[in-house]
Amino acid sequence: MKYKLTALLPLVVLLSGASFTGEALATEYIYRDLMANTLPSPGCASEAEAIGHASKPFNINKYSKKFCQSQGYGWHVDAVKDNGKPVCQDCSGANVGKKQCHLEDVVVTCKRIKPGSVGMLPGKS
Repeated sequence: MKYKLTALLPLVVLLSGASFTGEALATEYIYRDLMANTLPSPGCASEAEAIGHASKPFNINKYSKKFCQSQGYGWHVDAVKDNGKPVCQDCSGANVGKKQCHLEDVVVTCKRIKPGSVGMLPGKS
């Protein structure tokens, strides 16, 4: 009995591998470009420091992720095409002469798996 099961195992592996050789499953994506603005920095600083804080890669990555997630379930960042331009505003009160900056017109490419491209709908090709 042990010998028969051992002899069947290579045959099963061979047949299962042969059924998948002709198929090439590729994931298809839907792409969307978005343009949005980031929020201003929380504190006031000199103009050079405020622009540096607004242009940090961490801030760009954080906001680009939020931009894509605002499109709905399943949207992810594919690439940041343009970091935008810094825009500064004067602070008031005790911080006169200091500025708060944010980035305008940040362009992000978002992607999502196309429904039905990866077995999401059984029986459809």
